[in-house]
Amino acid sequence: MNATTCIAAAGSEKASLLCKPKQRVAVRTRSFTTRASSNPGGANVSIPKQWYNLVADLPTHQPLNPSDLAPLFPDELIRQEITEERFIDIPEEVADVYKLWRPTPLIRARRLEKLLGTPAKIYYKYEGTSTAGSHKPNTAVPQAWYNAVAGVKNVVTETGAGQWGSALSFASSLFGLNCEVWQVRASYDQKPYRRLMMETWGAKVHPSPSSVMESGKRILEGDPDSPGSLGIAISEAVEVAATNADTKYCLGSVLNHVLLHQTVIGEECLHQTLGCAQCTPNLHLWATAGSCSSAMYNKCIRIHICTLSFILTTTQLYIIL
Repeated sequence: MNATTCIAAAGSEKASLLCKPKQRVAVRTRSFTTRASSNPGGANVSIPKQWYNLVADLPTHQPLNPSDLAPLFPDELIRQEITEERFIDIPEEVADVYKLWRPTPLIRARRLEKLLGTPAKIYYKYEGTSTAGSHKPNTAVPQAWYNAVAGVKNVVTETGAGQWGSALSFASSLFGLNCEVWQVRASYDQKPYRRLMMETWGAKVHPSPSSVMESGKRILEGDPDSPGSLGIAISEAVEVAATNADTKYCLGSVLNHVLLHQTVIGEECLHQTLGCAQCTPNLHLWATAGSCSSAMYNKCIRIHICTLSFILTTTQLYIIL
């Protein structure tokens, strides 16, 4: 099955059959293939039933004013943005969509271990099995669902390379929402296939800056050849949501409720590692920019942390990337 087949099947009755990862996953890199179990412990891993809210374990902070968020987000996402509850139930409708690709595999990086010359066991959580090809649908799906339940008809967002725009386009198609995406002009021109993916799921995609919104027009007046930026694209998307009562804004990183939804990865990872008595990790590593990726492991990091100096020497260290 190729990616095109999976995209075409999304939202259909055959989607779960075509897109759901099997228990064993083949990962192809260059000229060799490595096979890895989706759970090193060998036991079945179920999709988590709750998201974990890191805010509950942080020092007291001043939450945002809900009224400031009301023009952009539905009530339930605003509640998740400011709540200090430790766990939030994952709606059944969201969990049903998660089943298209979750649980995702936890794969042992044997060649990396060999390259480093380390006796440590290194695993990585692979989120590329999702319908849109990244971890972004983990929050795009609940955001779309909560908007649909609130009676919202249209959602808008920005995207750079197109991963977030693709994820929200996919999620919107499942719940009957119209989706409009402002994509950074440079990426809009450089990545036509990512734009095609969004349009395949029914989204309307604009290059940003555009001549559609006032914020985009002002940029083009000063620089008609502007390559755009994520900040400009955000401005255009927010302008639409703030001026149309039937439209809400969706964001793929930074906000608390976005990070909350991504903890499904960390919760799942916990089940996978704790199900294997010999696979409890000592160290978790992650990359972060808008903090969306780091939120994946915001519970896992509480298990046990040790220093990087042990990586190449200990035989007891398990690393989750």
